[in-house]
Amino acid sequence: MPGAIARRRAERGRVQVDVGAVFDLVGGLLKWVGLAFLAPAVVALFAHEPAWPFLVGGVATTATGLLLDRITHDRDEGLIGPREGLMVVAMIWLLVPLFGSIPFLVGSVPGLERPVDAYFESVSGFTATGATVLKDIEHIGDAMQFWRQLSHWLGGMGIIVLAVAILPRLRIGGRQLLQTELAGPTEIEKLSATIRETARRLWTLYLSLTLVFTAILAVIGWTGLDPAMDVFQAFSHASSAMALGGFSPKNQSVAAFAPITQWVLCLVMLIAGVNFLRLHRLFVRREVRFLAHDEEIRLYFAFLAVGALLLLAELWGDGIAGGESAVRLATFQAVSVMTTTGFATGDWTLWGPLATMTLLLLMFIGASAGSTGGAIKVVRHLLLFRIVRRELVQTTHRSAVVPVRVNGIAVDEKALRSAIVFVLLYLVIFALGSLGLVIDADRTGSELTVFEAIGASASCIGNVGPAFGVAGPFGNYSSFSDLSTWILSMLMWLGRVEIIPVVVLLTRSFWRA
Repeated sequence: MPGAIARRRAERGRVQVDVGAVFDLVGGLLKWVGLAFLAPAVVALFAHEPAWPFLVGGVATTATGLLLDRITHDRDEGLIGPREGLMVVAMIWLLVPLFGSIPFLVGSVPGLERPVDAYFESVSGFTATGATVLKDIEHIGDAMQFWRQLSHWLGGMGIIVLAVAILPRLRIGGRQLLQTELAGPTEIEKLSATIRETARRLWTLYLSLTLVFTAILAVIGWTGLDPAMDVFQAFSHASSAMALGGFSPKNQSVAAFAPITQWVLCLVMLIAGVNFLRLHRLFVRREVRFLAHDEEIRLYFAFLAVGALLLLAELWGDGIAGGESAVRLATFQAVSVMTTTGFATGDWTLWGPLATMTLLLLMFIGASAGSTGGAIKVVRHLLLFRIVRRELVQTTHRSAVVPVRVNGIAVDEKALRSAIVFVLLYLVIFALGSLGLVIDADRTGSELTVFEAIGASASCIGNVGPAFGVAGPFGNYSSFSDLSTWILSMLMWLGRVEIIPVVVLLTRSFWRA
């Protein structure tokens, strides 16, 4: 089959990307995405709200998919190489939020009447970021709230992973797409004989955990332990936490709920921040011993522990909170921010400088590779630590051969270079995003401070959601200008696709031999 891909490229002269196959696959994916609009339409009917905005969105999405399918109907299915895979991932995560914004626009949702705001909200949803421009989330209607939460959940594990699981056409290119889609440098473990079955098992685990935690939260509400937690709120917060997204139907986020709910959601985020390939070993294969020896998992918990302790020191030292409340506040916010969820139980914009700097640094760490989280990812930090250590050893022992190992396995030099390049690109784009926000604030006369611009850029490219100042946990991004809103939307997109698929598209070598 690789020979067939090469022959098709040769037929197209010097261009080395089969654009037709890309659009054929994008069309097939959009047809399936169109079905997702039926769920909020059903909710709208039960809630006695207009269902037509979702039907319009679904028809537009499906029609576009059918059109692309018809235009490219002569393409052979499944012939997806590395270049085509990168292009498909970049395009899908750009287009799906575009169609996802249609219900907001045609439904005249207050605060989302303009395309720039509707697209921002949709990008934030599907990329599992959790940033919002809405000033009053609680009064946009049950169906619109459900659509926001569903976009989170679909984007968490990944639309493309779902496509690999259900589309027969991806029998060949599925591994390439799955490897590109899973966040972070993670090797796809052989969970089954086929890559399609692997994708199915990942989605089955994702769905199962969502249902389990939805049931637990619903029981908490039903027993009266948290009267504010009904079935809708249970699904909304469980799905958002599993996606490490952060959207909440409540203006006060998770602060609107009882302590027991906050602890349960903290546990959900903690679990969802682990590589899902590892979770499969834990929950399906019943393997437990590897947890104590997996170096990424150990560093993951170490980062969380240090972050929580630093926040706790600030809360105790400044007298903001004490006892169990302080421990819960510190632990919840450390887990929420580092896993890039963005739920909030307190307004951290009112905390001291130690807490502020701790939260900013946690935004850059991220969860584990292969999780539903964003940012740099723990395993890349681990690799960077090992690379620095190797360079220090070789500085004094120039002839020493020091392989970089993770879990006892030597890491390929190509993977090490890839990690370094990703981190450099991540920091450069974060800096450019911050600079763009500062320049635009100066142009428009906005009161946005430099630190607030840095926080917003870090939060959006890391898919965290809330930042600092006006964009804090109980604030929103509505005060940003149109240009700044577009900048933040593109940062969320780049963060979700992990930069490389987009940057590679801009290089000559991607398109030529």
